[in-house]
Amino acid sequence: MGGLSRRSGTLRIRNSASFVVVLVVVLIKADLAGPMRERKGSNMNAQETHHSINPVRPVSTAPESREPASLAFLSPTTHWTARPIFGQSRPVKQSIVTLDMEGVLTPEIWIAVAEKTKIPELRRTTRDEPDYDKLMRGRLKILDAHGLKLSDIQQVIGSLRPLEGALGFLRELRATVQVVILSDTFEQFAQPLLRQLEWPTLLCHRLEVMNDRIVDYKIRIPEQKKQTVAAFKRMNYRVIAAGDSYNDTAMLLEADLGFLFHAPENVRKEFPQFKAVEAYADLLSLIQEAL
Repeated sequence: MGGLSRRSGTLRIRNSASFVVVLVVVLIKADLAGPMRERKGSNMNAQETHHSINPVRPVSTAPESREPASLAFLSPTTHWTARPIFGQSRPVKQSIVTLDMEGVLTPEIWIAVAEKTKIPELRRTTRDEPDYDKLMRGRLKILDAHGLKLSDIQQVIGSLRPLEGALGFLRELRATVQVVILSDTFEQFAQPLLRQLEWPTLLCHRLEVMNDRIVDYKIRIPEQKKQTVAAFKRMNYRVIAAGDSYNDTAMLLEADLGFLFHAPENVRKEFPQFKAVEAYADLLSLIQEAL
């Protein structure tokens, strides 16, 4: 049978399992931080037991033990006191940055597809059309009419590179604050670009595909960008956002602070409340000043 036994004033471990238990408890005891309060006596108030949060060094009622100091607290007559560790804590408010992807960090995918396929109708993006569903339904009809498959679009995306300076900007930004990409792109499109951007977190939508044909699309939730920012704020984050198109403006309005980046003139004119910049250095400076 395993356990502990005392011989010649020392403890002997009878099996390895008992030794592991003893070692873990010793390490936990050694890691306890802050001042410890002691309470002597053979009886402990039941209410204190129920509200025990962080056990501290126990006080034994047994006669002084010859056991090593590091193990003496294992005595069966040991009593424990409680020291609340969260009573004085205050909520921590952190900042988080949300960015659009296409037009901010990468080229516009549909414009690249339009140039490759010579189909000018596919150049229309969220910079031109505020109604995202109308925009996507029109794209699906164009793809069907021209027999374009998912693999055709992925081939185009595979040839794209992040915008010049985007990776350096993102690296420096992520070194100081958490960054989440909020995009109305699709999982099946984004992977090659995310790899080149060193895998930032991306929240986006998903396409429905049958036999390589895009038959529909599924949004994650309505107003995904706005709702994500609102959720971060409920988690006590201060949100700083940047985007370039109509579909980013709800995110910018919901954020604590919003900026337009590489935005076309029509978007800048309709939303003059957002400071608009063109260079990554300027955007990085604005964000860092706001942190």
